[in-house]
Amino acid sequence: MEPRLLRHYKEYARPHLAEQFQWTNPNQIPKVEKVVLNVGVGEATKNAKLLASVVEELGVITGQKALVTRARRSVSNFHLREGMPIGATVTLRKKRMYEFLDRLVSVAIPRVRDFRGLRTRSFDGRGNFTMGVREQIIFPEIDFDKVGQIHGMDITVVTSTNKDDEALALLRAMGFPFRGEIPVIIEHNAN
Repeated sequence: MEPRLLRHYKEYARPHLAEQFQWTNPNQIPKVEKVVLNVGVGEATKNAKLLASVVEELGVITGQKALVTRARRSVSNFHLREGMPIGATVTLRKKRMYEFLDRLVSVAIPRVRDFRGLRTRSFDGRGNFTMGVREQIIFPEIDFDKVGQIHGMDITVVTSTNKDDEALALLRAMGFPFRGEIPVIIEHNAN
């Protein structure tokens, strides 16, 4: 079954972007290539159970096993040696990516306390958008009673364009709620 956000991209976002930027070649229209979730766990050197719970929670949120990231070099001030586990990351592509983005935009982001919209300055100059989430409990998949410690994560949306204005237009058309704007409503068809 095709994810709802992928269908929305094909039926609404692609034609809208082609009209907005007057593209005639369909390969010029940007698309989301991958989504990367990254959690840094500074206390992982002292508490191995914390890292294990972060890996498990990322797996529950994304539906894909998280990869443990390790320190590249030793830093004595942080009591860190090269090769020590310090975080977890997940890279999502294709259907899982669209399903995660749909849950992020329609369920998780509205659950953020005092949310006023995503910042449009969070683009990196190459068409990629990064946002930080302060609490993993905004995702409905996380059981609040089983959470050992609240932690945040970085979510990076990598697009096929290298221009921030095109990437911003793509994410707007995909329903991302940016500050001062009314987001696009993604309709649900039970087909």
